[in-house]
Order: sequence, then C-alpha cells, then structure tokens
Amino acid sequence: MNIKSLLLGSAAALVAVSGARAADAVVVAEPEPAEYVRICDVYGAGYFYIPGTETCLRIGGYLRYDIGVGDVGSFDGATNWDREDGDENDTYWKRARFTLKTWTGQETELGTLKTYTETRFNFGNSQGRADFDDNGTPDDPADDILFGNDADNRTVSLNFAWIQLGGLRVGKDESAFDTFIGYAGNVIQDTLVPYGGFDTNVVQYYFDAGNGFSAVVSLEQGYGDFTIDSYVPHVVGGVKWTQGWGAITGVIAYDSNYEEVAGKVRLDVTPMENLSLFIMAGYGTDDNYTDDTWAFPAGGRGMYKLWDGNWAVWGGGTYTFNEKTSFNVQASYDEGENFGLAANVAYDIVPGLTITAEVDYLHAGKFGEADFSNWTGADDEDSIGGLLRFQRSF
Repeated sequence: MNIKSLLLGSAAALVAVSGARAADAVVVAEPEPAEYVRICDVYGAGYFYIPGTETCLRIGGYLRYDIGVGDVGSFDGATNWDREDGDENDTYWKRARFTLKTWTGQETELGTLKTYTETRFNFGNSQGRADFDDNGTPDDPADDILFGNDADNRTVSLNFAWIQLGGLRVGKDESAFDTFIGYAGNVIQDTLVPYGGFDTNVVQYYFDAGNGFSAVVSLEQGYGDFTIDSYVPHVVGGVKWTQGWGAITGVIAYDSNYEEVAGKVRLDVTPMENLSLFIMAGYGTDDNYTDDTWAFPAGGRGMYKLWDGNWAVWGGGTYTFNEKTSFNVQASYDEGENFGLAANVAYDIVPGLTITAEVDYLHAGKFGEADFSNWTGADDEDSIGGLLRFQRSF
C-alpha cells in the first residue's frame, strides 16, 4: 500500500463517519407563525378580534377627578365637622373615579350579538353635610354624636351589564325612560330638577324601521325603594322620529308599585352645524304617592316621576366654538317652584384629556303642607356652587 492509497482511504473513512453523525443530528422545528391581534372595523374604532374567535372586543373607560365648592344644596359643596371644636365647616367635595368599559360584537344568524359593561370605582367624600346628632340634648354640645364627611373608598357600582341579540336586550341598564328619550343636556349636574330614575334590570325590545322611526318597550325592576314589590314589572314604552334637523321623542312609564303613570316628550333641533338645542317636558300622576300609608316614597316620588308636583320642564343646548371648546347650558323648573340652572365650558387640552368648569344654581321651592312634596329637603332656599372636572378618556 503506497502513501497515496492510504490518504484516499482515510479521507473516505472520515466522510462516512461525518455522514453518520449528520444523520443523527437534532433537527430544530421552525416556530409556528404567531397569531397577531386583528383589527375589527365592523362596529367602529377600537375593536379587535379576540384571538381564535369571530368576536370583536373593545376595552375603554376614563379616569376622572372632580373638585366641587359652594353650597351643599347645589350638589357641589360639602361640610365636615371641625376637628378642634366640633363646629360645622364648609369644605370641598372631591371625587376620583376610575371607570372600566367593555363592548363586544359578533354577527349571528339571528342578528348582531352585543354586550356592554361599565363598572365605576370611586374615592372621595359625599356631596352633603356631616351628621350632627344632638342625642336628644340640643343644648349640650358635649352630647353630640359627630359623623364626619370623610373621604374614603366609596361604592363600587355596576352601572351597565347587558346582552343584546338583534333588538332584544336583557341585563343591567339605565331606564329607557331616560336613555331612549335622552339625558337632559351636557352639563355635569343635569338633575338639579330630576327627570327620572336610572338603575334597573331590564328586558327590552328595540325596533328600528330604518327610515328615522324607532321604538322601545322595556320591562323594568327598579332600584332601592322603587324596586317592584310583586311579579308585575314597571313598564316603559317610547317612540322616536329622527331626521336631519333633529328628533321628536316621547316616552311613557307605568309604576307598578303605586299604579301611577309618568310621561315625557322632547324636541331636539340642530339649527346650525355647531349648535344643538333641546326642550323636554314631563308630566306624572301622584295620587297614590302621597297616600297616608305605612310606606310612601319621600316627597311624593316614584320610579319615574321624581320631580316635585305633576309637571316639569328642562331645556338647554350645546354651542361648539371650535374642535376643542364647547359651551353647555341647561335650565329646569317644576310645579313645586324648584328652579335649576347649570352652565359649563368644556375644553380638550389634548386628545383624550378634557377639563370642564361648571357653575350650578338651585332655588328650592317651599314644602307642601299636606304631602311633603319638596324632594330637595330644603325650604325656599337658594344654593350656588361650582365644579372643576378633569377627565382622561381612553
């Protein structure tokens, strides 16, 4: 065997061994393609597909900080007891709120399947007075029991949690007596004269003819003292006609606890592109609310007729100066001579951050001699206050 033959044989052996080792090498699998979130533009901005489903989800909410000053009766001020001598002092009303909202949408053979939730978390003191209980001895301050109006974690509230398939909606909502006809303007304190109860479980059906005509029927449970007391629900019905110039809306409600009826009609107009106006009137019966029974609603009120007397009226509007600034105003009055006036300026500092400065005035009418009809708790009293709101919406 010569040297050339030896070198060739050695090379062949090395190639064979290398091939055998290569056949035994670990093969690393290619990573599977990641499923990135897909945008869903069927229901508007902000929706995305939940991975692996055809359900579209949107998550949003806001952070809000309110600062209120003034009289308690204006719903802007507060009082607390003096830490040194126990006297009553005026103080700020403040509230920090975090609100979380979710929306879902999915197309089905029975129509669009939607859900909406809204949960609010609050910290602050109350829009009211500290409690000074004289313990039966008003001339002896040493016996007073003081309950301070202290800031702390307030209630966590589930404001909305409903499911809707096509026109059928079930779950926690606000009463159609308010949502269908619309809230009383874009002011913060829009219930200086109240226009209806809000919180309730519902079974509702919405009808939209597609030509501007729509309607709703809502079976409602109520809340608090206004919760139904049998299997008979509160009932709300409404119709609306919407056109380019505005809308005409009417709602009527039946309070099953007291067999009373209330209704509201509303006119919305848009005389120019940057101006919108509304006027709304309400009327309700109250014969059974003021009966001398073992338990009647305070101030002759029910689930829907929360104003004083039989009738009330609200009006106002919004004027948009530019894309950042708007002026909002609302005036309200009822048969009990309660008069409210609220006005604010809202300014978008940057997209998503709005500051609103509002002034509120309330004149409380006189108590009725027989029916304790004044819901305000005041008697021929004037109150004024102001609010400053910072809100970051997302």
